[in-house]
Amino acid sequence: MTDSISAEPRTVASPRRYDSGVTLTVIVACQLMMVLDNTVVTIALPQIQSGLHFSATSLSWVMNTYVLAFGGLMLLGGRAGDILGRRTVFLGGVAVFTVASLVCGIAGEPWLLLVARTVQGVAAAFASPAALALVAGTFEGERRTRALAVYAAVSSIGWAVGMIVGGLFTSWLSWRWVFFINIPLGIAVLLAAPRYIKETARHTGRFDGAGALTSTLGIAALAYALIQVAADGWSDPRGMVALAAAVLLLAAFALTEARAAQPITPLRLFADRGRSTAYLARMCINGSMMGMFFFLTQFLQKILGYSALRAGLAFVPIAVAMLVATRVAPKLVERFGRRWPTVGAALALAAGMLWLSRVSSETGYLTGIVAPLVLGGLGMGIAFVVLTMLALEGVAPADTGAASGLVTVTQQLGGAIGMSVLVTAFGLAGRGEHGGPDAVFTHGVRSAFLVATLLALLGAVAVVAGIRGTRRVGE
Repeated sequence: MTDSISAEPRTVASPRRYDSGVTLTVIVACQLMMVLDNTVVTIALPQIQSGLHFSATSLSWVMNTYVLAFGGLMLLGGRAGDILGRRTVFLGGVAVFTVASLVCGIAGEPWLLLVARTVQGVAAAFASPAALALVAGTFEGERRTRALAVYAAVSSIGWAVGMIVGGLFTSWLSWRWVFFINIPLGIAVLLAAPRYIKETARHTGRFDGAGALTSTLGIAALAYALIQVAADGWSDPRGMVALAAAVLLLAAFALTEARAAQPITPLRLFADRGRSTAYLARMCINGSMMGMFFFLTQFLQKILGYSALRAGLAFVPIAVAMLVATRVAPKLVERFGRRWPTVGAALALAAGMLWLSRVSSETGYLTGIVAPLVLGGLGMGIAFVVLTMLALEGVAPADTGAASGLVTVTQQLGGAIGMSVLVTAFGLAGRGEHGGPDAVFTHGVRSAFLVATLLALLGAVAVVAGIRGTRRVGE
């Protein structure tokens, strides 16, 4: 018995045709579908509430069921690709996600929508890590760097594009179309993937059942605790019980993985200081980024009076900035190494958040919103490209799926942790403000953006401390 999955793969047949550009397009189309689903649904929540008669308290579970299923199963999904074949897991996840999206769109009862959203989360937990592992395993050298840059670009730009698309569909068509949009994308991926994506080697081994159980329950409990904290504060007993359970389960998971012959998440992945730092920095930066989307969307609509469509279009500058950033990030890494472009990116994001911490009812879009969006877009675009490269650099082929799962886990948990911290800061600041509702809300938003600034700065500090500055990616 060895400490890892056997490196002796079972051979698989190659597809009839193969073109690297088409292959990458098919993979990132799946990732775009997963990312879009997060933000387009956020914009459509008010219309979903009125259309299906959700209560104010139950509406949040349209998002929470997806987050819990996605977060809880990502480590298992990442390892499944190593054992079963990444293309097989990728196709299975996309197929289930597409069918679940159809059910979401036609749902006539709240319970049916929640069930379908849960199934979407399960499918995404398998498809998303498999997509990243396919990128890492298909390309080599400079082509791999460029491919990872494109993948990271789609992952980050998708957040901003989702805001725009969600606003358009919700205003012009119906909330149901934020789910229907996944169907043509999913069908296209399912038709093209068998032809243009090579199946990866299936490494002999078995699933780590104890590790899968403790990681799934532990991460789901942590996600639930953070959801409860964000909604009701740190005094909520359900959140505290879930947090305690998460700590115990994740501690059991770590002990299980240290002893397992074939762990679902090999702890050796954390032995590399640069990789561990990339995970930590990604959590901090994603937590900060969530503040920009969540609070700025509400500020634009509640304080500046924007419609859902106009609020979505307001995020165009950040999408453009991310696109530019992801194009130049590989060149910056080639010239300056990994540390300083990432530090600069985190500082740019911090500067954008600090700028937004000065918003008021008198803030103009061109004078007070556009520049922070551009700074944030540049920072997030560069940071996610470099951190994705770092997280997968030097990983053994048999561990690529597990490492890809960790990338997704840290990004999702970073967003959840960031949201809980920012919402707490928002609530505490609002209690000390004695003006009208708009004044209380604005004061809370400004405080949340200040905390988001600190999260971005923490990411910069982690990079300075943990990533060597002279070595280039690929060396």
